[in-house]
Amino acid sequence: MKITIAALPGDGIGPDVIREAIKVVDAVGGKFGHKVEANWGKIGGIAIDESGTALPDATVEVIDNSDAILFGAVGGPKWDKVDAKVRPEAGILALRKNLGLYANLRPVKVYPQLINSSPIKPSYLKGVDMIILRELTGGLYFSKPKKRWTTSRGRRGVDTMYYTEQEVRRILKVGFELARGRKKLLTSADKFNVLESSRMWREIAIEMSADYPDVKLEHILADNLAMQLIRNPAHFDVVVSENMFGDILSDEASVLAGSMGMLPSASLAGLPNPNGRGKRPMSLYEPIHGSAPDIAGQGIANPIAAILSGAMMLRYSFGLEKEADAIEKSVEGVLAEGYRTKDIASDGGQLVTTSKMGDIIAGRV
Repeated sequence: MKITIAALPGDGIGPDVIREAIKVVDAVGGKFGHKVEANWGKIGGIAIDESGTALPDATVEVIDNSDAILFGAVGGPKWDKVDAKVRPEAGILALRKNLGLYANLRPVKVYPQLINSSPIKPSYLKGVDMIILRELTGGLYFSKPKKRWTTSRGRRGVDTMYYTEQEVRRILKVGFELARGRKKLLTSADKFNVLESSRMWREIAIEMSADYPDVKLEHILADNLAMQLIRNPAHFDVVVSENMFGDILSDEASVLAGSMGMLPSASLAGLPNPNGRGKRPMSLYEPIHGSAPDIAGQGIANPIAAILSGAMMLRYSFGLEKEADAIEKSVEGVLAEGYRTKDIASDGGQLVTTSKMGDIIAGRV
């Protein structure tokens, strides 16, 4: 199989980690007889500097000629101005919206070898292995009206949390399907007590649960979930929520794993057809960490989240389950052997650079 990837490293440590992810995907491709082709494009701040836009036409062309997107990170102090006409984040937001990438999957797994890297007590972390499913193209981040203005009484601003039944049903469908293939527990987070959109969300979830009698559906208020993710994280399997709640809660959950540098993500236009028929829609894969410009180019960034994003890409965009498993097992093996980047070295181990970690994982697939 030919694996054609739009590699969009972006800003900060994006180039550092995406380089290693491509290295590992290329290694697993060689092992299993696939040809890997990476087409590189610019996005975010670096693209603004060169072309005045966060998503240049040249990058769109790269994406059009590829089968999946492997994305790094965007942004940094250089472009972090309140009055900026174009922001680096506009590039990734445009991709999500234009490609219809409404389902954001963020796996949170605590590796036994890193259980002491988290600030949470180890006794709370045993068995933690969940997916947080975030609705990605609706809600406060996209709905209108969205504006700022000034009156005689001062400045004002408004954002709108708006969802249609179709938007809610499609993300819940992904949630039920994911849960059906795992531990058969779906936790739906909302603010049913105060938000009309959440009341609609919960109502639809209850209606849809009749089609999934094998999946247990439970409801939880988003603020309570924020507490339970720390008090009892091993309880959860698949957690589904609207855009802003999912953004906040998935970042909180990343603390469980000890470092954002360990956590991948996938942004999909729905789950692939399980029978493999039909062309798979374009999807985007990225580590959940930011651009971390303060450590860019120093060789200390953790590439594992980007590498595991590459594994998710092979699974969801190309249907290559064995290849994805090979990468994930290689990561587990390398951690078991004691190799560590700076962010996960609190329990000791052999400290390695970004590129060395990529080399070792690629060599073990």
